[in-house]
Amino acid sequence: MTESALPKDNFAEPAYWRGLNAAQRAAVDALDGPVLVLAGAGTGKTKVLTSRLVHLLATGKAVPGQILAVTFTNKAAGEVRARIAAMLGRSVEGWYLGTFHALAARLLRPHAELVGLKPNFTILDDDDQTRLIKQLLEAENIDDKKSPARAVLGVISRWKDRGILPHEVATHSKSQGGQLADGKVPKIYAAYQQRLLELNACDFGDLLLHHLTILRNHPDILAEMHNRFRYILVDEYQDTNTVQYLWLRLLAQARKNICCVGDEDQSIYGWRGAEVGNILRFEEDFPGATVVRLEQNYRSTGHILAAASHVIANNQMRLGKTLWTSADMGEPVRVQSLWDGEEEARWVADEIESLQRRGVGLNEIAVMVRAGFQTRAFEERFIQLGIPYRVLVGARFYERAEIRDGMAYLRLLVSPEDDLAFERIVNVPKRGVGPAAIQQLYTFARAEKISLLESAARLVETDEMKPKLRQTMRGLVENFTRWRGLLQNLPHPEVAQIVLDDSGYTGMWQADKSPEAPGRLDNLKELIGALAEFDTLPAFLEHVSLVMEATTNTEGEQVSLMTLHGAKGLEFDIVFLPGWEEEIFPSRRSIDENGTAGLEEERRLAYVGITRAKERAFISHVANRLLYGSWVNALPSRFLEELPDAHVLRQSTIGNGASSGMRFAQQERKERSVPLWQQLQAGQRKSGGDHFTRSSSPRDIEGHATVIPTPRREGQPNVGDKVMHEKFGIGTVKRVDHDKLEVYFDKKGSLKVMAGFVKPV
Repeated sequence: MTESALPKDNFAEPAYWRGLNAAQRAAVDALDGPVLVLAGAGTGKTKVLTSRLVHLLATGKAVPGQILAVTFTNKAAGEVRARIAAMLGRSVEGWYLGTFHALAARLLRPHAELVGLKPNFTILDDDDQTRLIKQLLEAENIDDKKSPARAVLGVISRWKDRGILPHEVATHSKSQGGQLADGKVPKIYAAYQQRLLELNACDFGDLLLHHLTILRNHPDILAEMHNRFRYILVDEYQDTNTVQYLWLRLLAQARKNICCVGDEDQSIYGWRGAEVGNILRFEEDFPGATVVRLEQNYRSTGHILAAASHVIANNQMRLGKTLWTSADMGEPVRVQSLWDGEEEARWVADEIESLQRRGVGLNEIAVMVRAGFQTRAFEERFIQLGIPYRVLVGARFYERAEIRDGMAYLRLLVSPEDDLAFERIVNVPKRGVGPAAIQQLYTFARAEKISLLESAARLVETDEMKPKLRQTMRGLVENFTRWRGLLQNLPHPEVAQIVLDDSGYTGMWQADKSPEAPGRLDNLKELIGALAEFDTLPAFLEHVSLVMEATTNTEGEQVSLMTLHGAKGLEFDIVFLPGWEEEIFPSRRSIDENGTAGLEEERRLAYVGITRAKERAFISHVANRLLYGSWVNALPSRFLEELPDAHVLRQSTIGNGASSGMRFAQQERKERSVPLWQQLQAGQRKSGGDHFTRSSSPRDIEGHATVIPTPRREGQPNVGDKVMHEKFGIGTVKRVDHDKLEVYFDKKGSLKVMAGFVKPV
């Protein structure tokens, strides 16, 4: 028995072996050679990973220093450490067990000189990296407004994730960085790497890239790694990017004792570099590999698992497995069709209150949306009803940086005395207004007992400021004067959009090529849409202030609100999945940018969402949605058609309209295979029949919101006709605008509705 092997009792199996099912035991016991463990959602992959590591020790196959165990997050690494320490009854400090970055840094330091570094190199954080890139842009006379440092850094980081060194960029035709930074991103990449060496520093991407370079160029060090690590364990293998994949392959090429645990059906991070192909070709990379499928789920009911399995079965890029459970079938997945987003938020909140009355704790309930901007409607409703909630993996809607910036512009527009708002936006986007200039404004404002904006207005008429700064501040002051005048004649949502556009704030995020930028733009559009729900801009600002005040108490149980990307690895008794509509989920952007691969990743997101639920899953979609200030007729998500009727209960509050929408959804999707703005420009948009109409996002076409109406259909109501609406009752048609009607309802007053949702009386 080796020094660290566990003592074995010939008459009793070890404790770590008990409780494992047949498939889990097979995965734990297949110690030698390459092993791929396909671990479906809720099948106990962490239990397998930790039991396998302990089994290696117990059987004398390895001592702790001979095992390399890699995870993706510090949280996962901490969980694995805690479990193994509990199983062994001793500390695991000093073991090679941690994240890719942590392990790569540890292995890089002894050989750092081989890549031009010293062993005591520092690791720069995001702010330091951005500052360094900004210095290099200035040296090249590149406008940071047109090519933000964060965007340039994002391109460089993606190259590093793909294992591309500066001198290799030219050989990758798709890796040139486009026109960003005047086409000089490859040059800046090389300069950035040189500057890092001068600073004896790395960024996170360098840790793996440098160590990979050393292993490739120094066979003796690679042989040392092969001799040291007899066994390699990898968690969440489906999320590996290219450089992680190459690093692991090099380390495993001699002994081939590598065990990768993952689930191709949960690969949802392609947007940040993850390559689902890494797990799909494992058997090609390691011929003769043992593949073990973990399919017994210990989390969800039978109906939930069957629904998720039917959806994911439509993907082509998968190795295949079917989850099952010995637990009860439970309740069918409920699919709810609703009239609009407001009713959807109301329905979700009502269901949560009903569950709470039946004894379900709020901590066991989650609402999961496809995109961050969708949280606003639910936050507003929860606050209105006093339902405590938390936003996981991100800030509450009105606490997000881009929303705070946008709100600061609007606050200053309404209240020129708001110095806090002025200070927040005076240099956002960058205008060259530094601390010295702000101090000058403050000094004059205090002396004259005026606001900062008024201080700026007066100082620009003097020679107190340098000419360039004076010109910048004059432009800002004049803009606010002009915008304030527009409020007298234009709707406040339109003025707000003009403010964000003319200030350069929208353009700042449009130029940002980081993965987060599109989501920030969506949030700003949602902010403009929220304005339309209030009569005036001051009324909206007051509402937000009250909302922020109402969210300060975070004690006690809370509903969890999150995006589907942030939900991976979590589980809840009850899960609500709203917004299952075409172009929202699946995301139009994902499909446009990545085609079939993008659609399949969206479907994997659906699978992840459904399998977060242990007892009940609620899915909802609406017939009409207010998106970015424009009403659209929402098509049901194609994923709803893939849900099996035997495991789903479909309900609707909108009558035939919803079923009609589902019936024509497939044909409509074909028409929308070309992006909407291209259809409009090329005159390709079809009309007539039962096809839905759609309005584009604000300013999509030549800066203006555009509505493409459907011609009036035969049998459509005329002015003066009596009609019946399932939700609003009986009314009289007052105005007809193609397929949109203005109807005076006896109980609700005058409302705008779609012709397809009323019947003649």
